[in-house]
Amino acid sequence: MKILFLSQLVPFPPDAGPKVRSYHTIQYLSGNGHHVTLLAFKRKEDSIQHIDHLKDLCHEVHTVEIKRSRLRDIVALIRSVLTSQPFLIVRDDVKEMHLKIEELLKEGSYDAIHADQLWMAPYAQLALKNSAPGSRPRLVLDQHNAVYLIPLRLSGNNSNPFIRALLSLESRKLARYELAICRQFDCVIWVSEEDKKALSSVANDDADFENDLVIPICVDPETNQTISPSAEAFRVTFLGGMHWPPNAQGIQWFYQNVWPFVQKKSPNSVLTVIGKNPPPALSSEQDGSQVEATGYVDDLSSYLQETAVFIVPLHAGGGMRVKIVDAWSWGLPVVSTAIGAEGITFDDGQNMLIADTPEEFADAVISVLHNQELANQLSVNGRRSVESNYDWRKVYKLWDRVYPR
Repeated sequence: MKILFLSQLVPFPPDAGPKVRSYHTIQYLSGNGHHVTLLAFKRKEDSIQHIDHLKDLCHEVHTVEIKRSRLRDIVALIRSVLTSQPFLIVRDDVKEMHLKIEELLKEGSYDAIHADQLWMAPYAQLALKNSAPGSRPRLVLDQHNAVYLIPLRLSGNNSNPFIRALLSLESRKLARYELAICRQFDCVIWVSEEDKKALSSVANDDADFENDLVIPICVDPETNQTISPSAEAFRVTFLGGMHWPPNAQGIQWFYQNVWPFVQKKSPNSVLTVIGKNPPPALSSEQDGSQVEATGYVDDLSSYLQETAVFIVPLHAGGGMRVKIVDAWSWGLPVVSTAIGAEGITFDDGQNMLIADTPEEFADAVISVLHNQELANQLSVNGRRSVESNYDWRKVYKLWDRVYPR
């Protein structure tokens, strides 16, 4: 099949959940003989080498520069407040992307238009509109999240009444928009049954989603090999870009409410926060002993070898936290909140520890730090979980139901 794959991100390197999903999906489709034309928003950190790598997988690769600024965000927010459109959709309405889609559809036709995440859905509809008469492509939406849940959960954890009101308004708009969009696509893919059920609860009609598929985000266990930890592993590690609000909110909650308890019991441990844009409170604490905020790191190996416990202290979000699947593949013991582990098949106490209150979370982290037998059990069982449930080479055969050979 000829597939136009629309992505909000250049999906290489696969160093974040959405990129992991898109990259391995493209790998699978291309490996099965489909002609994938990738059209993606390009950011300043996306190099020519990244694009060239994707050209080896795809039939064609096209990019459009993403346009983000404080002024553009303010204009988008005003437009959103004054209309029924969610801010997240208005923000990425870029004229150059419209023109590129019109250009590609003039040059040829496609059997399917694949919208990767909700924000690319309007562009898939534009591609359908510009398709030649009599050659209607199939519209496919890959829903990485039930997106409306993210601002809804963020609002519940925000103390600023103005921001809380804006987040609540955005959640309501997204719920209506997301439901309407899903009804307009021929096939919707979800990464978790929980997200599918969350949107069906908005519709109050499960029939709307009975033909949808659930295909989890998967990783490559062959590439993500088990890390051999150092004998004196001391890091309590968080991994994730803090430009994503649930990550920033989660690590701040841990630092303020959990870390003091851990420090008392394990004074030699170091809270290690890896990812873009760490919160200022954490950045200012960098002293090489108790808190280390590294920013983005290309090669994680040295930090992972020194990691005693991997934490996922999230209280907002949707979809799946791929960081858990990555940590499992590396053989690291994981402590997570229930929301952090949402969408993932787990067994509390066997391949992961679940804790939601500050005291419970601290106790779980301390128990892993002080109990090597428990740490080993979580590590071994986590790796087995990845190999059984989240290996893209096994699981992504489900894409054949969407794109038959």
